[in-house]
Amino acid sequence: MRRLRVLSVALLSIWAILASVSASLAVQPGEMLPDPALEKRARIISSELRCLVCQNESIDDSNAPLAADLRRLVRERLTAHDSDAQVVDYIVVRYGEFVLLRPRFELSTLLLWLTPLLVLLAGIVLVARSSGRTATSQSDALSEEEKAKLAQILSDERR
Repeated sequence: MRRLRVLSVALLSIWAILASVSASLAVQPGEMLPDPALEKRARIISSELRCLVCQNESIDDSNAPLAADLRRLVRERLTAHDSDAQVVDYIVVRYGEFVLLRPRFELSTLLLWLTPLLVLLAGIVLVARSSGRTATSQSDALSEEEKAKLAQILSDERR
């Protein structure tokens, strides 16, 4: 048991190291800004933008050429003294809302945000209905004769 725990901790550590290394390799040294504050802002913004090639990765984590172009575009806008919101808005205007890893909470995305809650509520209603039917159908399934016979069998077993 102890070996299993040690092995799982070791594998988890290796996985965490590899995950962090792959993310750090996506941004090339030539892309980085000399100002650490601007670079930090660029990394935060690019971690919130979806790679349009990979689709399940941020542009900060992706090695795709389009992701590199978007990272450079983010850095260009930051060096042009745009705010973080202006940079994101610029990218969204060019590529659409899909480029955001976390869509904005707006009327057009309301269904997207509410769907998990609606599915959860529907599941709760279905479970409540089916458990109510099961309880009544099980008690109604036995006739009076069967109930008496069951009671006799149970009393015989208790003796």
